[in-house]
Parts: sequence; structure tokens; C-alpha cells
Amino acid sequence: MMSSENPQNPPEPDLPQAVPVRRGRWAPSLVWLIPVVAALIGGWLAVHAVLSRGPTITISFQNAEGIEAGKTRIKYKDVEIGEVTSVKLSPSRQAIVATAQLSKEAADYLAEDSRFWVVRPRVSGGGVSGLGTVLSGSYIGMDIGKSEARKTDFVGLETPPIINADLPGQTFTLRADNLGSLNTGSPVYFRRVPVGQVVGYELDPKGGYVKVAIFINAPYDHFVSANSRFWHASGVDVSLSANGLNVSTQSLAAIALGGIAFETPLADNAGIPLSDRNFILHDTRDRALQNPDREMQPFRLRFRQSLRGLSVGAPVDFRGITIGEVTAIGVQYVQDRKDFDMTVDIRTYPSRLDSLSRGGRITGKLSPQALVANGMRAQLRSGNLITGQLYVALDFFRDAPPARLVVKGGVPELPTIPGDLEELQRVLQRIVKKLDAVPFDSIGKEADASLKSLHQTLDSVRRLSDGLNNQTVPQASKTLEQLQQTLEATRQTMRADSPLQQDVRSAAQEVKETARSFRALADYLDRHPEALVRGKEAQP
Repeated sequence: MMSSENPQNPPEPDLPQAVPVRRGRWAPSLVWLIPVVAALIGGWLAVHAVLSRGPTITISFQNAEGIEAGKTRIKYKDVEIGEVTSVKLSPSRQAIVATAQLSKEAADYLAEDSRFWVVRPRVSGGGVSGLGTVLSGSYIGMDIGKSEARKTDFVGLETPPIINADLPGQTFTLRADNLGSLNTGSPVYFRRVPVGQVVGYELDPKGGYVKVAIFINAPYDHFVSANSRFWHASGVDVSLSANGLNVSTQSLAAIALGGIAFETPLADNAGIPLSDRNFILHDTRDRALQNPDREMQPFRLRFRQSLRGLSVGAPVDFRGITIGEVTAIGVQYVQDRKDFDMTVDIRTYPSRLDSLSRGGRITGKLSPQALVANGMRAQLRSGNLITGQLYVALDFFRDAPPARLVVKGGVPELPTIPGDLEELQRVLQRIVKKLDAVPFDSIGKEADASLKSLHQTLDSVRRLSDGLNNQTVPQASKTLEQLQQTLEATRQTMRADSPLQQDVRSAAQEVKETARSFRALADYLDRHPEALVRGKEAQP
């Protein structure tokens, strides 16, 4: 009996049976690994973006010209460091507020004194700027400040700054009576070399003066010392003196834009430490280089003559040395004389005489009372015959009437004497009056009467001679005939229509006309002293 198993097909071994395993309901699955990794990457990118984002700042401007959200860039030295993200009106509606996002490395640039401005094409007296923005569009420029404090809210400048904060040099402040022709950007000169510029100016809160800020570039800033003198170098300085006509200017730029020049006297340039950055801005170089006045003495002068030609600021001169200036001109009624006094207030600087004296301190030895007692008087003199300008001269007049220094209202009054021109006019007027007093008409009448009397006497003598014997007195008759001829000639000479009488009358008339001319000359010179040089002006 055969087996039912097939020897060619051995039986299969026993295989394990798959048994299903039941897992937990929330068991992890590999399929969730992909979104987890994606979330981690997204979170890392978000954190990186937050960490790499720079600060947000706001900048206020008067208007939004050239500023556009999403397009206007913020640049420092032409390197882009941020972008404007939004532009809106301020709550007061007086300005616009631009919000900008800066890069992370720009966080250290936000000093308290950092400055922002809109760069656009500009044309000013100093030149043309911002031409590159014609094609690329406007952007906001930045200048990094030096303050240690930080802030994110700024007020933008309406005009670009003249100098950058990192420019080497120093800033100084000048005090001026007026701004003149200066403007922002006006050059500053040292020995006619441009070494800086005006960076700003402002009026004193009380309106008493103008503060001008200047910047001197390095290395020229070390030329400024405590004794440096500054003055206006604007325009053309024209002066007429005994040396002739002098025309001076710094440069063509100073004529057009104005300018400032400074100088340090060689005797004072000894490395004096600069502890104060404030200086006085003088009107002229001559006034700037004068020795500093340590003291001031006011006086009042009284004149009884016209002050035409005298102006405030006119010099007070002592034998060619300017020791002061006129500060005020007025008029005061004098009740006792029923007349007016012309008052002139002056201020003198005695230290100017001290600095010129070898021994020094001459004013400490001589008081004003002693000077007046010694003959010092004030006098008006002509400083320029062409323009008719007057100045006050102080000098010693030994033959002047005695006088003393009086104090009225707390101001000492110096005695005065008439000016040279006024004295000349008075002499001319006295001569004219004396010529007017000469009785030329009566002199002619008396001469006629004397001749008539002489004629009558001669007639009597002639009749007497006719009655005498011709043989007894032949010589007397001859003499009488000669006398009669002489009388006839005299009669012809003294006739009203005779040439002598006409010459006498013409001479008398010319003398009267001369007297009138002297009087007119004196009056005209009183009103126009400059006519002594340039003559009488033509009448229109």
C-alpha cells in the first residue's frame, strides 16, 4: 500500500502566525515628523527675523515733500540703513510724522543729537546740492550724533546741515550787533584763506544782539586763541584817508555771500589757552584790532552852534589819537538865556592813552578836573571838507577863558569852545558889519559942500582983485587967475556927472556889494562847509 505523501514535494515547515498587536490610541507616527520640522523651521525663521530686525523710529517734518511710504530710503554716507514704512499727519496737524524701520546695525546710530533731513535738489548761495536725486528720487539723510543718550523720536531738519558731526574742527560763537550780510554757509577767512563757515545764527531772546555760530576746520582751528579778533569781511571796504583811497575785500565770495575774517595779534599769539569759545564780532578790522578798553568815562558837551555833519559814532580825537566816540546828540532848552543848547554825549577810553604812554597810568595822575583847569576844552572840527563830516577834538587851549568841570545828572560836562570854522564865520560877519557902517554917501555929500564953499571964497577974492590997481598988484592978479583956473578944474572934477564922482560912487557900490557877498559867504559856509573844497553845488 502506497503512501499518500508525494516524495518530490516535501512538507512545508511550520511558519509563525502573524498576531495583530493593539497600540495605544495617541501613539506617535512618523507622518507627523514633517509638520513638526516645518514648524520648527518656521519658528526659527520668525525668531531670526525678530532678532535681526532693527529699531523703529519716527521723524517729524513740516511737510511730506519727497517722502513716500515703502519707497523712501534712509541713508548714512550713501549706505542704505532703513526704509520709511508709513507717513501720517501729527495729532496737531502742524507737521507730518514718518515712521521708519532701520536695520539692526543702525541701532547704535540713534544718539540723542543725531540729525535727519530730506535730500533733494537744492540751489542756494553756496552752490547746488542733491542733483543725484533727480533720477533716483529723494531720500532721508542721517548724521550720527556724539551724545551717549539714546532716543527714537526725532525732529527732522528742513535744510541739510553745513557740517557733519564727525568733521574735525571746532565750533565758536560770535556776538554781533547785527547780522549784516552773513548767512548760513558764509565763509570764514584767516589771512584771506577760507578756513571755515557760518553754521547758524539766532537772535538774543531780549533782542539785544545776534549770536553767530561758526565752525573752523582742522587743522586751522588751532589758530584761534583767547586773543583772536573777529570782524565782518562782507562786501567791499572803501576808505578815504590821508594816504589816499583804499579799497579792500577778502574775495568775490565774500562780496556775494558775506564773510567773517579773524586774526590773532602777533604779540598776543603766545599759546594762551582757549577757555571761552565766545568772541565779539566787530564791524571793521581797525576796530577789531584796537587794544581792549578796560574802562570807560562818559562826558557831556554843550555847543551853541549847528551840529550839521556830526553823527553818532563820530570819533573823539586827541591830537590824532581816537580815544572815544559820540554816543548821542540832542538839544536842551535853557530857560535863563531863552535859547537852546546842542548837547553831545561822548564816551572816552582813558586806557588808550595809558597804553601809548611809556610810563603808563597817566590818567591816574591827571584827573579830568586837573585837565580842564590846565586848559583842556572840546571843539568841533571838520574831519572831511568834501563830505562835511565833523568830529569832536579834545585839546589844550592856553588862552581859553577859565572854566571848571561840572556834574549834572550824574554826568560830568566838559567845557567847550567854538570851532575854527565858526570863528572864521564870526570874523567875516564882523568885517561885513563894519563895512556896512561906513557912510560912503555922506562922505560924497560933504565933499560937494566943501568944494562949493571953496568956490564962493575964490569968487570973493577975484572981485577984490578987480578993484585993485593992476600996476600995484600984477603978481596977485596973476595968482588969482591961476587960482581961478584951478577952481574951475576942481569944479569940473566934482560935477555929479564927472568921471571922478562916478568912480567914487562905483567904488562905494562895489564895497557894499562886497559886504553883502561876505555876509552871503558866511551864511553859506555855515550851512555847507564842504563848499570850501568842492565849490557851490549847481542849482537845478
